[in-house]
Amino acid sequence: MNDVDSLRTLLTPEGRALLDEVRDTDPAQELAVATRLRRTHPAELVSAALGQARLRQRAVAKFGAADAGRMFFTPNGVEQSTRANVAAYRAERFAALGVTSVADLCCGIGGDALALARAGIRVLAVDRDPLTCEAARANAEALGLAGLIEVREADVTEVDTAGYDAVFVDPARRSSRRGRIFDPEAYAPPLSWAVGAARTASRAAALKVAPGIPHEAVPEDAEAEWVSDGGDVKEAVLWFGTGAPAGAVRATLLPGPRTLPGAGLPDPEVRTPGRYLYEPDGAVIRAHLVAEVAEQVGGGLLDATIAYVTADGLRPTPYATAYEITDRLPFHVKRLKALLRERGVGTLTVKKRGSAVEPEELRRKVKPQGPNAATVFLTRVAGAPTMLIGHPVR
Repeated sequence: MNDVDSLRTLLTPEGRALLDEVRDTDPAQELAVATRLRRTHPAELVSAALGQARLRQRAVAKFGAADAGRMFFTPNGVEQSTRANVAAYRAERFAALGVTSVADLCCGIGGDALALARAGIRVLAVDRDPLTCEAARANAEALGLAGLIEVREADVTEVDTAGYDAVFVDPARRSSRRGRIFDPEAYAPPLSWAVGAARTASRAAALKVAPGIPHEAVPEDAEAEWVSDGGDVKEAVLWFGTGAPAGAVRATLLPGPRTLPGAGLPDPEVRTPGRYLYEPDGAVIRAHLVAEVAEQVGGGLLDATIAYVTADGLRPTPYATAYEITDRLPFHVKRLKALLRERGVGTLTVKKRGSAVEPEELRRKVKPQGPNAATVFLTRVAGAPTMLIGHPVR
C-alpha cells in the first residue's frame, strides 16, 4: 500500500473510528496498543492510524488541539506548514486588500488555504505531490471548508492564475539532500519565478520566504514584512499590491497584531549604557528597524554592530523587552560568580550578542545558587567585552 492509499484508508468509516480510538495513545504504550488492535483490524490500517495520531499530537502546537485532532498530516506537512495564527493574520491582510480569491501555489497540506477560506476567500490550492494534495483535500473536508477550496495536483509553474484576485506562493525551502536552502534562487520554484507570478496578480500577492533573506534580495517593488509569533521569528513575506511605497519594510508581532513600519531612520548613535536595556523583538531586528525602536525609547546603541538599545528612562514599547540594569562589569567569570553569590542568584538567564561564550558553559562555571533571579547580557560596549546584569521590567 502506498502513502496515498494509506491516507485514504483513514478516511473510511473504519479508519476514522480507529483514529478516534488511538487519539490519546501514549508513545510508550504504542506497541501494546498496536498488538491489541491488530487482532481486529488490518495491520497496515493500525500502523497508519497510530502514525497519524503521532502527527496530530505534534501538530497541536501549530494548529491547536481542536483543529489538529480533525486534520490529516504528513511528516513534512507538520514541519513545514504555517502556524495557524500566522496564516490567519496573512489571510486577514488579503481580505483587507479586497481579495476574494487566491491561487495558493505550493499549498502543502493546506494550512494557509484553510485560513484564507475561513476569511471568506475562495482558494485554488496547488501542489505537485499526490500525498500532500490528498491531505489538503481531507483537511478542507474535515474543517467544513471544501466548498471554498479546490485542490489541484499540478506543477505550480504551469497553472493559469488569471481567474484569481491574488497569488500566494510558499516555495519549498528544504531539500532532502541539502536540508535548509538559503539561496532564494534555489527555492522550488525559484524566487525569481515567484516574483514574476506575483507581478501578474490583478489585485495583490504575497511570497513567503525565509526570515534570513538578505535585504538586497528583496525586489524593489515589494513590501517586505517580517513576522514573529510569541517572540520567535517565523517568516518573511514579500507583498505586492498593498499600496505601500516601493521598498517599504515592516515588522509584525503576534499575537496582536502589532506592526512597526520602517521610517527610513539612520543608525542610532552609540552611547554609554543607561539604566535600561531594550532587547528588540527578532522581527524588528530582521527588518532592520532597531533605529525605530531606539527613537521610541529615546535611546542609542551599546555598540554599533549589536542590536541592543540602551536608555536612561523607561518607555515601554511592544517591540522590545525592557530590562533594568543593576551592574556593568568587564567580562570576567570569577567576578560574575562572586556577584551572583552575593545577590543569592540561583536562576540565571544568559543572553548574548557579540560574544563567543556559550550560555550553558557560563552557567556551569558560575554555578548559580539561591532564591533570586537575574539576567546577564554578554555583549560589547563600544567594542569592549562586557557583562550587564539586571532583570526584566514587569
